[in-house]
Amino acid sequence: MSAASPLADHLLALELALQSREVRGSEQKLRELLAPEFREFGRSGLAYTFDDIVTRLVAETGPNNTSISDFSAEMLSDTIALATYRGTRIDDDGSKLFTNRSSIWRLDADGRWRMVFHQGTATA
Repeated sequence: MSAASPLADHLLALELALQSREVRGSEQKLRELLAPEFREFGRSGLAYTFDDIVTRLVAETGPNNTSISDFSAEMLSDTIALATYRGTRIDDDGSKLFTNRSSIWRLDADGRWRMVFHQGTATA
Protein backbone atom coordinates (compact mmCIF):
# COMPACT_ATOMS: atom_id res chain seq x y z
CA MET A 1 0.00 0.00 0.00
CA SER A 2 2.69 2.49 -0.87
CA ALA A 3 1.73 5.97 -1.90
CA ALA A 4 3.85 7.75 -4.51
CA SER A 5 4.05 11.35 -3.27
CA PRO A 6 3.83 13.45 -0.10
CA LEU A 7 0.25 14.39 -1.10
CA ALA A 8 -0.71 10.74 -1.58
CA ASP A 9 0.96 9.81 1.72
CA HIS A 10 -0.99 12.52 3.54
CA LEU A 11 -4.36 11.73 1.95
CA LEU A 12 -3.83 8.00 2.55
CA ALA A 13 -3.23 8.79 6.24
CA LEU A 14 -6.49 10.78 6.32
CA GLU A 15 -8.42 7.97 4.58
CA LEU A 16 -7.00 5.45 7.08
CA ALA A 17 -7.96 7.74 9.96
CA LEU A 18 -11.52 7.85 8.65
CA GLN A 19 -11.58 4.05 8.78
CA SER A 20 -10.35 3.93 12.38
CA ARG A 21 -12.77 3.30 15.23
CA GLU A 22 -11.22 6.25 17.13
CA VAL A 23 -12.19 8.77 14.43
CA ARG A 24 -15.46 7.13 13.41
CA GLY A 25 -16.65 7.23 17.02
CA SER A 26 -15.88 10.93 17.50
CA GLU A 27 -18.16 13.61 16.08
CA GLN A 28 -15.42 16.19 16.74
CA LYS A 29 -12.79 14.23 14.78
CA LEU A 30 -15.22 13.60 11.93
CA ARG A 31 -15.94 17.34 11.78
CA GLU A 32 -12.18 17.95 11.44
CA LEU A 33 -11.94 15.62 8.40
CA LEU A 34 -15.30 16.04 6.63
CA ALA A 35 -16.47 19.31 5.09
CA PRO A 36 -19.87 20.58 6.28
CA GLU A 37 -21.22 20.13 2.73
CA PHE A 38 -19.91 16.54 2.55
CA ARG A 39 -21.89 14.09 0.39
CA GLU A 40 -21.45 10.36 -0.15
CA PHE A 41 -22.81 7.76 -2.53
CA GLY A 42 -22.27 4.57 -0.58
CA ARG A 43 -21.45 1.06 -1.74
CA SER A 44 -25.13 0.27 -1.18
CA GLY A 45 -26.21 2.97 -3.62
CA LEU A 46 -27.64 5.11 -0.82
CA ALA A 47 -26.80 8.82 -0.65
CA TYR A 48 -25.66 10.45 2.58
CA THR A 49 -25.25 14.04 3.77
CA PHE A 50 -22.74 15.22 6.37
CA ASP A 51 -25.30 14.87 9.18
CA ASP A 52 -26.37 11.41 7.95
CA ILE A 53 -22.84 10.07 7.84
CA VAL A 54 -21.73 11.56 11.16
CA THR A 55 -24.78 10.10 12.92
CA ARG A 56 -24.23 6.72 11.26
CA LEU A 57 -20.49 6.51 11.95
CA VAL A 58 -20.67 7.62 15.58
CA ALA A 59 -23.27 4.89 16.23
CA GLU A 60 -21.15 2.10 14.67
CA THR A 61 -19.92 -0.72 16.85
CA GLY A 62 -17.71 -3.69 16.16
CA PRO A 63 -14.16 -4.19 14.95
CA ASN A 64 -12.37 -2.23 12.27
CA ASN A 65 -12.29 -4.86 9.51
CA THR A 66 -11.36 -2.76 6.47
CA SER A 67 -8.20 -2.17 4.48
CA ILE A 68 -6.99 -0.02 1.60
CA SER A 69 -4.95 -1.08 -1.44
CA ASP A 70 -3.98 0.44 -4.80
CA PHE A 71 -4.13 3.98 -3.40
CA SER A 72 -3.39 6.95 -5.63
CA ALA A 73 -3.97 10.69 -5.42
CA GLU A 74 -3.71 13.54 -7.89
CA MET A 75 -4.32 17.24 -7.75
CA LEU A 76 -7.29 18.46 -9.81
CA SER A 77 -6.64 22.13 -9.01
CA ASP A 78 -4.55 24.12 -6.53
CA THR A 79 -6.85 23.13 -3.66
CA ILE A 80 -8.74 20.01 -4.85
CA ALA A 81 -7.39 16.46 -4.94
CA LEU A 82 -8.87 13.16 -6.08
CA ALA A 83 -7.99 10.00 -4.15
CA THR A 84 -8.87 6.55 -5.48
CA TYR A 85 -8.34 3.10 -3.99
CA ARG A 86 -9.67 -0.40 -3.56
CA GLY A 87 -11.28 -1.08 -0.22
CA THR A 88 -11.67 -4.52 1.32
CA ARG A 89 -14.02 -5.35 4.18
CA ILE A 90 -14.14 -8.71 5.91
CA ASP A 91 -17.63 -9.64 7.05
CA ASP A 92 -18.42 -11.60 10.22
CA ASP A 93 -18.60 -14.84 8.22
CA GLY A 94 -15.08 -14.26 6.83
CA SER A 95 -16.21 -13.31 3.33
CA LYS A 96 -14.55 -10.34 1.67
CA LEU A 97 -16.37 -7.40 0.09
CA PHE A 98 -14.39 -5.35 -2.43
CA THR A 99 -15.22 -1.74 -3.26
CA ASN A 100 -13.70 0.78 -5.65
CA ARG A 101 -13.60 4.06 -3.76
CA SER A 102 -13.00 7.67 -4.70
CA SER A 103 -12.79 10.76 -2.53
CA ILE A 104 -12.55 14.42 -3.36
CA TRP A 105 -10.48 16.34 -0.83
CA ARG A 106 -10.28 20.13 -0.49
CA LEU A 107 -7.44 22.11 1.06
CA ASP A 108 -9.25 24.70 3.18
CA ALA A 109 -8.04 28.17 4.18
CA ASP A 110 -6.99 26.85 7.61
CA GLY A 111 -4.47 24.53 5.90
CA ARG A 112 -6.45 21.34 6.58
CA TRP A 113 -7.60 18.84 4.00
CA ARG A 114 -11.31 17.97 4.29
CA MET A 115 -13.26 15.41 2.34
CA VAL A 116 -16.14 16.95 0.39
CA PHE A 117 -17.29 13.87 -1.55
CA HIS A 118 -16.89 10.11 -1.35
CA GLN A 119 -18.20 7.26 -3.49
CA GLY A 120 -18.03 3.51 -3.11
CA THR A 121 -18.84 1.12 -5.97
CA ALA A 122 -19.15 -2.61 -5.32
CA THR A 123 -16.76 -4.76 -7.35
CA ALA A 124 -15.72 -8.40 -7.56
